[in-house]
Amino acid sequence: MSTMADTVQRDLIKAINNDALFLPTLPEVALKIRVAAENQDISVSGLSKVIGSDTALSARLIKVVNSPLMRGNSEVSDLHTAITRLGINYSCNLAIGLVVEQMFQAKSEVIEQKMRDVWKQSQHVAGISYALCRNHTHLKPDQATLAGMVHLIGVLPILTYAEDHYELLSDPVSLNHVIESIHPIIGEKLLRAWEFPEPLAKLPGQFQNLFNRDAKQVDYVDLVQIATVHSHHGTRHPYGDIALDSLPAFARLGLDLEDGKLVVEMNEAMTLLV
Repeated sequence: MSTMADTVQRDLIKAINNDALFLPTLPEVALKIRVAAENQDISVSGLSKVIGSDTALSARLIKVVNSPLMRGNSEVSDLHTAITRLGINYSCNLAIGLVVEQMFQAKSEVIEQKMRDVWKQSQHVAGISYALCRNHTHLKPDQATLAGMVHLIGVLPILTYAEDHYELLSDPVSLNHVIESIHPIIGEKLLRAWEFPEPLAKLPGQFQNLFNRDAKQVDYVDLVQIATVHSHHGTRHPYGDIALDSLPAFARLGLDLEDGKLVVEMNEAMTLLV
């Protein structure tokens, strides 16, 4: 690691420990959706009003419902029908994830591109996590989707910090070192500040521990780990050469690569939210 990267990392960790690092707040519409989700009597119409207050969010939700993996016999053109098709719980969690997407905006072109890359990776992992969850576990697919969408959320404050520190912005190697080293710490802190449930809040800090994590049963970290490794298959990323069936998470899910169906399933799922 370069001297600058080491210095920035120490400064950021110190800021984290002192609660001095700026952490973005969850947008108001996401908080309203969370409140709606906690209301057992919420109707499709009631949730439509909450989500419908954000035009861009509504459009993204409808687009996802019309994706190949979710599309029914007819195309959905309105929010009420989209929520009816997805269900209340899935609509809420998907909408919260899509609100997080709207937070990935930057002032500089360099950071904007990195944010797009991070969000694209999050979309791929979310889609695969959804498919794995739905087809191979008894966990909740809506939670699995949200897990994939927020597992890299810790990168967001670092990129925001970099925009205000030109020396880091102009040194992509150092910036990448800083991101890889501390985004799990920031991500977990951020999700806990947003009061995400424990199975999701622990994700950023654990999903990179591919081989030594002590898990008693299948959880959302397992799904994100498998999805992450598969999404990098064939690339120059360090995970690109890791065999899926070497992962403890793969064994916990009881998956099988022999007939090729699993790979096809995951490849198709990568485009779910794109």
